[in-house]
Amino acid sequence: MHNSIKNDLQNLFSGKGEVRFGATIQAITNYLEKGSPTSQEIKDSKLVKKQEAEKLEVFISENGLWKEVDFDSYVSEGAEQKVYLLDSIHVLKLNDAIYYATWRDYFRNLLMHNYFFPDTAYELIGFTKQDEILYAIVQQAYVTFTDPTNLEQVKSFLLHNGFKNTRNNDYLNEDIGIILEDLHDENVLTGNGILYFIDTVFYLTEELT
Repeated sequence: MHNSIKNDLQNLFSGKGEVRFGATIQAITNYLEKGSPTSQEIKDSKLVKKQEAEKLEVFISENGLWKEVDFDSYVSEGAEQKVYLLDSIHVLKLNDAIYYATWRDYFRNLLMHNYFFPDTAYELIGFTKQDEILYAIVQQAYVTFTDPTNLEQVKSFLLHNGFKNTRNNDYLNEDIGIILEDLHDENVLTGNGILYFIDTVFYLTEELT
C-alpha cells in the first residue's frame, strides 16, 4: 500500500502520473527542476528560491499566466496565504510559498494535496505580484461548514490513513515520508458530517525513492 502511494507520488512529481488539476502544476515543477540542484545539494535556500522566482517569472510571461485579482473581494488571510471570494462556489488563494524552502516544494505540496484530497483540489490558474512579491493564485471550491470540526475526529481519520499525530495539529506518515502540518479547525472544515481539508501544508522528509 505504502509503496503504491510512493510510486503514485513519484509519477506525479515526474509528470508521468495524473491528478485532478495537476497538468499546469506539473509543467511548472518540471520546468523549475531543469538544471536546478536537488534538495540535498541546496546550501542557501533563500538564494535558490530567489533564482527560482526569476526563472518562474519567465515561464509565467511566456505562457500568459499573469492574472488580475479583484483585491476588493478579500475574505481573510493566514500566515501562508490570502483568500479572496471569486464567486458563490469558488475562492482564490494567493500564496507566496513562505512555508517552503523552495517554490518546487510548494508546487509538490499542491500535487500531494490534490492526490490525497481531490474534493478540495487546488487549481493553479496563474500568478500575480503585490509589493514586488510573487504569489501563486490557486482556485478552490468554497466549502460551507455546518458544524465545528472535532480535532479528535481529524486525528482518528488521519491515523486510519497512516498519519500519526506528532504534536498539536501536525502529523507524520513515516512509511511514506510525509509530514502534514497545521490541521487546526480553520483548515479542516466539517460539512454535513464530512471532513474537508481546505488548507494543508505537506513536506517530504526526504526525496522519494
